Amino acid sequence: MQPRRRLAVLCAMSDHVRDELLTPDLHDRLEACVDVLDTRVTSSFEDPTVRSALGDADILLTGWGCPPVTGDVLDHAPRLRALVHSAGTVKTFVSPEVIARIDVSTGAHINAFPVAEYTVAMIVLGAKRVFALAHQLRTTGVHRDLDAVPPLGLRGITVGVLSASMVGRLVIERLRGHAVRILCHDPTVDDAELRALGAEPVSLVELFARSQVLTIHAPLLPQTYRLVDAHLLARLPDHAVVINTARGAIIDTAALTAECRTGRLDAVLDVTHPEPLPQDHPLLHLPNVLVTPHIAGALGNEIGALGESAVAEIERLAAGQPMVHVITSAQLVTSA
Repeated sequence: MQPRRRLAVLCAMSDHVRDELLTPDLHDRLEACVDVLDTRVTSSFEDPTVRSALGDADILLTGWGCPPVTGDVLDHAPRLRALVHSAGTVKTFVSPEVIARIDVSTGAHINAFPVAEYTVAMIVLGAKRVFALAHQLRTTGVHRDLDAVPPLGLRGITVGVLSASMVGRLVIERLRGHAVRILCHDPTVDDAELRALGAEPVSLVELFARSQVLTIHAPLLPQTYRLVDAHLLARLPDHAVVINTARGAIIDTAALTAECRTGRLDAVLDVTHPEPLPQDHPLLHLPNVLVTPHIAGALGNEIGALGESAVAEIERLAAGQPMVHVITSAQLVTSA
């Protein structure tokens, strides 16, 4: 009996991402179980050298910077059996046809952890009015005028979670250790499951009417585009904090800007619409708003966990085992 042929992996991501993702130890693990094709795909699968490498590839290891993967790409990769994505969503570059033809695995479960950690940190800081009070100190020298900027503090407040998504569930789990009331609205999850997670299930309108901090974790779908509009924002209590680490277009930017300009609402936005905002946009300059440049997900030393997960999936394939984090066509439709 002939020995089983080693699988071949083609990397499709930007060079700097590959260098961050595959630490020396992970690169050694990868080469111990598969043949790593040397081509680095950064912008296109059209290059003749890349097309040749595709023909030899059994696995496509993708990351940030990967060009679109379509049915045409698969047609030039007759041996390809799996795509292993070393980051969160594949929705931006993988077509539904690809999901139907080969197994696709993602690192969304890994990327969710730093997003949840960022969110909880911003809930704590937002409730303390850290951003407005720091601005007050920086611009006026006033040590802390709590009459002008009334702090909430975390204890006893109500936090609303929009969507029991992967990140939303992690946020709820981490908030259970704090003395807060947790509400959640997610029409795709039944009430019993939300209660088991530790959240009170509520309607969308009630979520906004009761939440002193509202954190958004819904996917961007046709039905969630600008879901958080002027009508819902107006229902939030005075001095509520809006946090968005999901997708910028879930919020009506003009409506949120109007509320924040008056000082009635505060906001922490890691995602915006458009992204990035123009430099002269009011949200970038208001004292009660913090805009960060889409950094809630894995960065720096957090990227290693994504590489670890991706290499583990490839090791399973090399051992003849199924991958653990495969997504379905239905999950692709409803993913972030």
